[in-house]
Amino acid sequence: MKYLHALNKIEGIGSQKIKKLLSFFNNTGENIWHATYSDLQIALGDGKLPEKIINVRKKIDPEKEWTYLKKENIHIISLTDKTYPKLLKEISNPPYLIYLRGNLNLNELPAIAVVGARKYSSYGAQAAIAFSRDLAKSGLSIVSGLALGIDAIAHKSTLDINEKTIAVLGSSIDNKNIYPRANYQLAQEIVAKNGTLLSEYPPETSATTFTFPARNRIIAGLSLGTIVVEAGEKSGALITARLALENNREVFAIPGSIFSENSTGTNNLIKAGAKLATNISDILEELNFSQIKLAAKSCKKITDDKNEIAILNILSDKPIHIDNIGKISKLGTATTTSILTIMEIKGWIKNIGGQNYILL
Repeated sequence: MKYLHALNKIEGIGSQKIKKLLSFFNNTGENIWHATYSDLQIALGDGKLPEKIINVRKKIDPEKEWTYLKKENIHIISLTDKTYPKLLKEISNPPYLIYLRGNLNLNELPAIAVVGARKYSSYGAQAAIAFSRDLAKSGLSIVSGLALGIDAIAHKSTLDINEKTIAVLGSSIDNKNIYPRANYQLAQEIVAKNGTLLSEYPPETSATTFTFPARNRIIAGLSLGTIVVEAGEKSGALITARLALENNREVFAIPGSIFSENSTGTNNLIKAGAKLATNISDILEELNFSQIKLAAKSCKKITDDKNEIAILNILSDKPIHIDNIGKISKLGTATTTSILTIMEIKGWIKNIGGQNYILL
């Protein structure tokens, strides 16, 4: 991985080139790094890239670059790693390497993207807050692009209720290059509160007009669907929506005023076939999310206690009486009552009245 990271710092080597090189050099990054010009030419074909690799790698110290990653608490996951995001792997051009800070378990929760305009209205902010919070409470990780405006609101709203958010950057994720700089502190908060910063770009990569469209495909690829909260006619959020459609993901749009330029893009999406969303039920139902939601909630309840596990397997979002829980679990009334009390204190379940319990 150390040598693949060093190779990734050479401009012109993308995911497809890395795959081709690994195939030729027995899946070993070190072999690629020390390869001769003739072998690189055979592996990549005629062109300027083999010569560029030979020349540029003289200026790169793989050990030094690896040390810098550790200093910045940056981790790398490759496409062949079992922890690589499952949905992202399904898109047509997934990045071979992704760089992460913060929570490394990207398969912990199903995810949904919330994106929108940099210049937003009070209506857009209100919608972004409400949708992000409610979807996060329902067991979804909120994905966005750390951009000014709706993206930042989506991240912040999720953090405010201590739920998980993933920020995909159009720059590298080392502190010096986090972009936009206005959201530097937000990026630090995401890492501190069990969220994730993610990029396909190696450290010391600045944001450019070309990196953001590439970033958008990752936002769409990580997510079950993309929600466009507010967007003008030429908003970058519409690129994310298009990429979501190209990868067979759902696209939702929150309708806005016909007199607002900020709603032109979202209203046009709805006319073009995007799902109109006025509350999270519109989204959860379209995704058939009831079962996914329960599975996601159960993933948060990590326990080795066999009695707690037995009760978790019984409960759902439909109320069930304590007597029935005791009978099905065969734990008896006294034991069931004790365990339910502990689980309610943990915030896993709720007594909705009359000794009827639901899973939270």
